[in-house]
Amino acid sequence: MQSLLPFLLFAFVATITPGPTNILALGHGARFGLRATLPLVLGACLGAALIVLLVGLGLGETLLRYPRVQLAMSWLGAFWLSWLAWQLLRHAAAPLQTDTAGQRELGPLGAALLQLVNPKVWMMAVAVVSVFAADSADKALRVMQLSLIFLLMALPCMTVWALLGAGSARLLQAPERMRRFNQALALLLFASTWMALLV
Repeated sequence: MQSLLPFLLFAFVATITPGPTNILALGHGARFGLRATLPLVLGACLGAALIVLLVGLGLGETLLRYPRVQLAMSWLGAFWLSWLAWQLLRHAAAPLQTDTAGQRELGPLGAALLQLVNPKVWMMAVAVVSVFAADSADKALRVMQLSLIFLLMALPCMTVWALLGAGSARLLQAPERMRRFNQALALLLFASTWMALLV
C-alpha cells in the first residue's frame, strides 16, 4: 500500500489538472448538463486507462523503438485537438439552447478515441509504466493494477470538471457570456495541447 501512495498522488495530479479532455468535459457539461456528460467522462477515463494498460503490456516499448511513429502520433494529435479548439472558437457566439437533442459532438466512444490523440495521456502512460511498474516482478499484474487505480482516480477527477461546467450553465445563458466562455475554452484547449506536446 505504501508503494501505491506516490502513484495515487501522481494519478490525482495527472487527472485533475487542466488538459484537453478535462476542458472538453467542462464545455460539454456547460452545454448539455451533468447527466449527458457522464458517459463522455466514463469513455474518456476508460480510454486513458486502456492506454496505460497497452503501454505497460508492450506498446510503450514498441513506440520507444520507433520514435518517428511516436512523434507522428503526437503531432497528429496536437493538430486534431487544435482543430477542435478552432471549431470551438469559430462557434463561440452560439448561445446555450434548452433543446440540445442531436447537438452532442463527442459521446463516450468519441471521448475514448480522443485519448488516442491526446499527447498528455500518452506521456502520462509512459511515465506510469516507466516509474511505477518498471521494477515489478510481475509487470503485467502491476500494470493491470495501476490501470484500474488510474481509472478509479480519473472518474471523480474528471467528473469535477463536468460538474463545474454544469454549474456554470445558468451564468452562460447570455450570448456574450457564452461567447467569452467558449473563447476561453478554445484558448485553454489549444494551450494545454501544445504545452503537453512541447514540455
